Amino acid sequence: MNANRIINMMLRMFMRKAVNKGIDMAANRGKSPAEMTPEERKQAQQAKQTAKKARKLARLARRFGRF
Repeated sequence: MNANRIINMMLRMFMRKAVNKGIDMAANRGKSPAEMTPEERKQAQQAKQTAKKARKLARLARRFGRF
């Protein structure tokens, strides 16, 4: 592998982690689970599940977009 491919791979890994952390932060609305009420925790969990489904659907759409 050349250096350009390695740099791109590392950059994609970093960006993927950063985006996922941002989505989780948005789902939690910036609060830690210890600070949340039970209703807020349930809502945050549902938001995370919705985000997970959206990511899965985006992957599927990219896959079908190739054909």
